[in-house]
Amino acid sequence: MNWNSHGAKQGLEAASRRFPLLSLKIRSRALKDETFRGICADLADAETALASVDRLPPHLREERRAEFEDMIESLALEIKQCLT
Repeated sequence: MNWNSHGAKQGLEAASRRFPLLSLKIRSRALKDETFRGICADLADAETALASVDRLPPHLREERRAEFEDMIESLALEIKQCLT
């Protein structure tokens, strides 16, 4: 993933929102680690998907909401582990 891509920037913003006290570490790690940038981009994508879950058919909403929430928590844990 290109450091200057829209997805990379959204990913850094998502990770920094989640861990505001670690924003400098997030940026530093992202500058040198493409895999880390990808995890952050995945977090941003999962947050976007969660935000749009109410547009899904009613019978799918709760299941998808739970999936996206679990995905977000898993990605956030992975990001935190990369930073500590």
